[in-house]
Amino acid sequence: MPASRKRSPSPAARSPKVRAAAVVAWLEKHGSRKGRDGMARYAIPSDRAFGVSVGALKKEAKRLGPDHELAAALWDTGWYEARMLATFVDEPERVTAAQMERWCRDFDNWAICDTAAFALFDRTPHACAKVEAWAPRREEFVRRTAFALLWSLTVHDKKSGDAPFLRGLALIERAATDERNFVKKAVNMALRAVGKRNPALHAAAVAAARRLADSTDATARWVGKDALRELTGASVMRRLGAKRAGGRK
Repeated sequence: MPASRKRSPSPAARSPKVRAAAVVAWLEKHGSRKGRDGMARYAIPSDRAFGVSVGALKKEAKRLGPDHELAAALWDTGWYEARMLATFVDEPERVTAAQMERWCRDFDNWAICDTAAFALFDRTPHACAKVEAWAPRREEFVRRTAFALLWSLTVHDKKSGDAPFLRGLALIERAATDERNFVKKAVNMALRAVGKRNPALHAAAVAAARRLADSTDATARWVGKDALRELTGASVMRRLGAKRAGGRK
């Protein structure tokens, strides 16, 4: 090779900031007004968004592969889809409690809360501690994240016993009077999810839901009654009955 010719740096050799800029350029190219309008209909701010579908983001995340440094650089761009990608490509074992706190303070809509909870936060070693730390907080989307994360853990955490979820039920009861739409819906979903995890937690969740349904507070009553409809419904009872039977020796 002539001495004057230089090889271009490989993608891995480029700085995370440069790679993030390339991803943002890709997002801009693949965004659309239709996509942004659709976001607005679901109460997702679109002023810092390109309008790229979640399906396309997941496909791009698979192409990019796990990359903690790139995730941090993508988050720092402030673009909605870049932050969504950050939750898909970050490496849970490298995520720190401080990073989770920084990102959570940036949440400004339900979609990024729930995506971070289900795609990343629930796989970190800090997940249960963050549920307990964030549930009492007053910031709307910080509190929502606590209960989205609890909901997610009921599905993805296969190792924990009942203790963290019983503590979660106590947090649910304390937050059930929060009338903000994005909070009360997450509280409700967390209650329903805990109750579907296993028969013992179902009994505890139904008891909590009944207490809320009898509350003098309108929001708590809605949370409790809505959860009871599902938790005492035929579908859930059949599934839990099958779990109970499967656990017999």
